[in-house]
Amino acid sequence: MIESEENVRDLTTLLVPRGGRLVSTGEGTEPYQLLDAAGELVEPVAVFLRELLAAGRSPATLRSYGMDLLRWWRFMQAVEVGWDRASRADVRDFSCWIQLTVKKRSPLTSSSGTGWANGVVGPPNPITGKPALGKGYAPATVAHSETVLRGFYDFHRDAGTGPILNPFPLDPARRSRRAHAHRNPMDGWARERVGRYRPKVPYRIPRAIPDQRFNELFAALGSNRDRALVAFWISTGVRASELLGVRQCDIDPGQQLITVVRKGTRAIQQVPASADAFVWLRLYQEELHGQIPPGRLQPVWWTLRRPRRPLNYHAAHRMFERANASLGADWTLHDLRHSAATRMARDPQLTLSDVQLVMGHAHLSTTEIYLTPDKDEVIAGVLAHHARTADQRDKPIPPPLAPGYDPQALSVLFGRTL
Repeated sequence: MIESEENVRDLTTLLVPRGGRLVSTGEGTEPYQLLDAAGELVEPVAVFLRELLAAGRSPATLRSYGMDLLRWWRFMQAVEVGWDRASRADVRDFSCWIQLTVKKRSPLTSSSGTGWANGVVGPPNPITGKPALGKGYAPATVAHSETVLRGFYDFHRDAGTGPILNPFPLDPARRSRRAHAHRNPMDGWARERVGRYRPKVPYRIPRAIPDQRFNELFAALGSNRDRALVAFWISTGVRASELLGVRQCDIDPGQQLITVVRKGTRAIQQVPASADAFVWLRLYQEELHGQIPPGRLQPVWWTLRRPRRPLNYHAAHRMFERANASLGADWTLHDLRHSAATRMARDPQLTLSDVQLVMGHAHLSTTEIYLTPDKDEVIAGVLAHHARTADQRDKPIPPPLAPGYDPQALSVLFGRTL
């Protein structure tokens, strides 16, 4: 059935209000709550988040899912449609809107040289080569949102509390046959159950920080605490949140080990670190001696300003941003993890399975991406190839081997100068 013109929404004039918010409760039984524009709890989302928590999802995952649901709730409020009355036309319009809308950013991000201002996308960062932030949502964010909302409606459909037909459909081209039918066991596992309105996410090669740039970045850090943090991140490859959750009892300088709780599996794992990291850690601990609560279960990382509080991710992120700003770069904390994995993967004395275990990757194929050559290395190699080719063209061609013939006669024959 073809829609009439009066039923087609004009998304260019659609104003989506920023009503509602996702709040952190600080409680383990319900870490996050979605509140509507009136400040009331959105019960369908609360039930879904409790289901995720019961399935072993981390609070960080619940927050990520909650932000996707908040965007959906704001859109449904703007089009004046109830969540349980959503149709595929509403989903189609939402998918178009989220890919076309201008994302509201903080003034710091919008005015920086690596972002965009007045709707104009800036150039790539001259230090890191990273592309400038676009004015809208990234394809990965849009794809993640589609997956979350499809799972949300699947849950309520199975529970009998939502629409019988999921408004977020799967791609019909992939539903016509059994998933992974006639699959070659030598090939990797491809994503076959994808949504119809899921955009293609470009393949990104992990970006490692070059050694010279890392030395400059490390020199820009302003305290022993910051140096200890970065030294542990670059030598262990653990995620930022994993290191920030380390306690006093998780540090073993004698064996150069730290114990972290993995983000996804929540598994407890010992990870080796460099000797320099423990030296910076000891200097930092001496500075805070007698200023933080004693105890083996106390956090290792604290704020530098009084009153002393455990250091959270956002404060560590701002610390790293300040060091970047002094160099004009835009490296992220996760780039330190990529850099550590790249360094270990290119060490001939380490096997790829060793790197997989240290990084906590579930599949070896995830670790293999760190074997991909760096862009700068590829450019340098190709330029060297062009230089070698030019040198070969400039070299004189030796005369052909012709025993019994006069070399001068051959030079005249082939047009060579005597």
